[in-house]
Amino acid sequence: MTAKLAVIASAGPAGLTAGLELARRSGIKPLVFETDAQVGGISRTIAYKGNRIDIGGHRFFSKSDRVMAWWRDLLPLQGAPGGKACALQLNYQNGQRWLAMPADGPDPERVDDVMLVRPRTSRILFRGQLFDYPLSLSLGTLRKLGLITTARVGTSYLRARALPIRPERTLEEFFINRFGHELYATFFRDYTEKVWGVPCNQISAEWGAQRIKGLSLSAALAHALRSLLPKRLDLARKQTETSLIEQFLYPKYGPGQMWEKAARMLTAAGGELHLQTRIVGLRHEGGRIRAVTAVHADGRRQEIDCDYFFSTMPIRELLRSLDPGPPATVGDVSDGLVYRDFGTVGVLLKRLKLGGNSTGRTLAAAMPDNWIYVQEPGVKVGRLQFFNNWSPYLVADPDTVWLGMEFFCSEGDGLWSMPDDRLADFAVSELAVIGIADADAVLDRVVVRVPKTYPAYFGSYDCFETIRRYADGFSNLYLLGRNGMHRYNNQDHSMLTAMVAVDNILAGDPSKEKIWAVNAEAEYHEQK
Repeated sequence: MTAKLAVIASAGPAGLTAGLELARRSGIKPLVFETDAQVGGISRTIAYKGNRIDIGGHRFFSKSDRVMAWWRDLLPLQGAPGGKACALQLNYQNGQRWLAMPADGPDPERVDDVMLVRPRTSRILFRGQLFDYPLSLSLGTLRKLGLITTARVGTSYLRARALPIRPERTLEEFFINRFGHELYATFFRDYTEKVWGVPCNQISAEWGAQRIKGLSLSAALAHALRSLLPKRLDLARKQTETSLIEQFLYPKYGPGQMWEKAARMLTAAGGELHLQTRIVGLRHEGGRIRAVTAVHADGRRQEIDCDYFFSTMPIRELLRSLDPGPPATVGDVSDGLVYRDFGTVGVLLKRLKLGGNSTGRTLAAAMPDNWIYVQEPGVKVGRLQFFNNWSPYLVADPDTVWLGMEFFCSEGDGLWSMPDDRLADFAVSELAVIGIADADAVLDRVVVRVPKTYPAYFGSYDCFETIRRYADGFSNLYLLGRNGMHRYNNQDHSMLTAMVAVDNILAGDPSKEKIWAVNAEAEYHEQK
């Protein structure tokens, strides 16, 4: 009897999770087709002269026990310091969990397949000063804002609480209702508009509800008050010496290491992985995807009959591949969907000016940040990543500082179209403008561009339900992940959509509701 076939596009977190789940749990053979030469999607790790770039930054923490167990199954947790087993407390975005840190876990100095425990620190650069992120109302924050601005923030917030905007339609209204106009204008508006390239009053409030659920000034006030109270030393803390600084798990060589391991396991379990192969056609009949046409790197076309099709490709590409094509109403909504693209300039430095001329070896003590959000006016850079602080193994020379400068752009605009050398020069000039590093400290630069990084909540997004109803009408088509669902999922959310889809197939459940519920119900959110 011939095994059933599942064709999967592409080899990012959702696609590889679906493939490995099928290979492990069923007799269905997964065939994964990836357009790139490398697996991982936007969670891949880019190698450059021994240094590694994590595109966008990927902290490995989830409220889903299933996802956490899945990660640790592929990459075991490093051994406890001093060889003595302990309970590890992870604190991240108001989420807490305890993990057993084994005495005999792998030593990162000797073993590559290992998950590190890393401290989490992020801050905001604004007016030449560093503020906590997520924004806190500590005495330090209020001192930096100044008495007049603090008074305006308080008055504006009270006004917003007394007279909230109803109905709440736009992201601007979402922020104002929770923070007041003054704090919104100070810390949220400019950065958010830099990310999306459009005013906040043109973005759906759904983006705020999905990405920053639970965020409000009242929550920040409550956190500030709790921080002033004496800390209770409970039994669990007595039994460990774990710091309460926020922490997360992280693969030794960056997020791509996880997906490279998943790809090896997929093929070892009998699945297939085809790199540099693009899906260009989807023949359907009777409410089912019947066959897939793929074009390989050498130009060879291949048609594969399939029993299931998992799509993590952008919605527009999916619908344009259908034969026969979708109704005009569906195609019009698909063509109107908007994406925001992304460029990273990796900059290798002798020293970092911010934090007192730190070198690679002194960086963590002087500047512990994983990344910094740049709120300074007059510059294009949106975030700075300090790869040394993600994992020391991302940096070839530990005496150097390996920095990522992130730019939000759109395909075809000035930043995206700028030649690599010019963009690298531009990035270095902005480092000097915001006081991060001087040009004479630069040792090397490299540019990486990533299209369709962020599915946008404007354009024709308000009519997305039209696409969902049409796609869900195909009984064997499963939309997964960030681009597949046109939803700003985190890595763990994308994985969960794949896991739930496989669950449904094995249970004989034709409904897609549980898949769409991932990152929509409260249990999946990480409050910030």
